[in-house]
Amino acid sequence: MTNIGVSITGSGSAIPKLSLDNQQLSQIVETSDEWISSRTGITKRQLADTTESLCSLATQASLAALDQANITPKDIDLIILATSTPDDLFGTASQVQWELGAEKAVAFDMTAACSGFVFGLVTAAQFIRSGVYQNVLLIGADILSRWVDWEDRRTCVLFGDGAGAVVLQASESDRLLGFELRSNGSQNDCLNLPFQPQEKKIIEGVTVSQGTYQPIIMNGKEVYRFAVQKVPEVIEKALFKANISVDKIDWLLLHQANQRILDAVASRLNIPSEKVISNLQNYGNTSAASIPLALDEAVRKNQVKSGDIIAASGFGAGLTWGAVIFEWNGI
Repeated sequence: MTNIGVSITGSGSAIPKLSLDNQQLSQIVETSDEWISSRTGITKRQLADTTESLCSLATQASLAALDQANITPKDIDLIILATSTPDDLFGTASQVQWELGAEKAVAFDMTAACSGFVFGLVTAAQFIRSGVYQNVLLIGADILSRWVDWEDRRTCVLFGDGAGAVVLQASESDRLLGFELRSNGSQNDCLNLPFQPQEKKIIEGVTVSQGTYQPIIMNGKEVYRFAVQKVPEVIEKALFKANISVDKIDWLLLHQANQRILDAVASRLNIPSEKVISNLQNYGNTSAASIPLALDEAVRKNQVKSGDIIAASGFGAGLTWGAVIFEWNGI
C-alpha cells in the first residue's frame, strides 16, 4: 500500500465587527492601557455582537480557506470544528456543513480549548493518512466573550472572539512532519469554565442537577508557569519525531495567549524574535481560533511562504498542550 501524505493547502480567517480597546475596558474595570499592554501585549480585541454567531464566523473563515486551496465545499469529505463555545451544546459543526453546502462531508465538534486546533490538525491527518478521506476542513473558532466575567479584570482583559480555518489534503509527500500531544487533568482547576449545578426536585426522592455554566476562571500565575515549562518540552519532542533541529524552523506559531509566554518559550528554544508569529496585540486570546487566525494573517501578508517549516503549539484548559511540525504548502 502506498503511503498517503498530508498537505495543508489553504487558510482563512474571520473576525467580528466590534472592537474593544484597553482604554474602553478601563471604563468597565479598574485597569489601564499601560497595565494591560505591559503585562499581556494586548491592546484591543474583537467581540461578536448579537447578530454574529460561531457558525457565521466559522463559515466565513472556511470559505476563505477553501478559496485559497482552490477547492469547493462539495469537495470536502470531513469538517472538524475545534471550539469550546458552540452555538448549540450538541455541536455546531453540522450547521457549518449545511451553511457551506458541503453535502458529502461528515462534521463534528472537537473540544480541547486553546489546544483544540493542534489536536484537530493531528486528528484530521490521521483520517487522511488512513485513506478514508482526501479533503478535510479544520476550523478553530471561539466566542469567549459569551463566557467572560466583564467585572473580573484578571480575565476580561485577555479574551477575544474569532475564527480560523485550514484545508488539509491527501498528497504524495507528507508535510505533517511530527507531533506530540499531552493532557493533565490534575490541573483542571487552573483554567476552566465550570458547570454550576442547582438542585431540582422532580418528584419525592428524585432530585436532579440543573443550572448553567459559570464565567471563565483562571489562575494566571499557574497557567504562565505551566506554559513556559511544558510548551518548549513538547515542541522539542515534536521536533525529535520530525527529525528536525530547531534551527531549521522558519516560524514559531504559538497559541496567542500572552506576549510574555511567547517571548519566554522562544527564548528557551533559542528561536529569534523575528521568527515568532504574533498578532495577539489586535485580537487577544481567541482560544482555538488563535493559531489558524495568526497563520492566515501571516500567509496573506506573504510572511509565511510555501515550503516554510512551522512549529505550532497550543496550550490551555484541561490542562492540554501539544505541538505539531508542518511544512506550509499553500499559496
